[in-house]
Amino acid sequence: MNLFETVKSSVTVKQAAEHYGCKVNRGDMICCPFHDDRHPSMKLNRDYFYCFGCGANGDVIDFVARLFGLSSYEAAKKLAYDFGIDPDKPPAAMALKKPYPLARAFRNDEMYCQRVLCDYLHLLEHWKIEYVPQSPEDDPDDRFVEACHMIDYVNHLLDVLMFAELEQRVKAVDMLLKDGTIAALEQRLKHLEKEVQHRGEEQAIA
Repeated sequence: MNLFETVKSSVTVKQAAEHYGCKVNRGDMICCPFHDDRHPSMKLNRDYFYCFGCGANGDVIDFVARLFGLSSYEAAKKLAYDFGIDPDKPPAAMALKKPYPLARAFRNDEMYCQRVLCDYLHLLEHWKIEYVPQSPEDDPDDRFVEACHMIDYVNHLLDVLMFAELEQRVKAVDMLLKDGTIAALEQRLKHLEKEVQHRGEEQAIA
């Protein structure tokens, strides 16, 4: 079996969803992570998922690829790494060991860092397009400058958190949490989101 077949035969969509922080109810339904879903509208089957709200669907690799903005191959590698799958010796899905409490705590911290950094990266990518100077004489917008300076660094951090050896990932998470980077970034993103919503409300009234 190749990597894709090994991962799909070893990890169910439900296992992946739970592993990456989604709350699965008794009917194997979750709030869809791909649109603003207030009530669970995504059904998780063993081999595929389907959202009755936005129509998103696919297998476990598609789920992880879309969740983290990865290619299918990168998503398959991430699943194999996170679930301890050896492509040459595929484990049965039921044989996967449950993580110890400390491992679970680290995984939650790692997922938190990844989520905030992914949100920030998407914002930077938007700013780099939206606020590009229209002519060489224009003073560059601060948001464009920030995007140019930070995109490579954020991509590097995400690469470490997703694909580096465990020791490097632990050090990276520890650094990001202890120096307040992630907490400050999350607050900034929330503030920016509120500003956008406020402007939208003002325009609607006008």
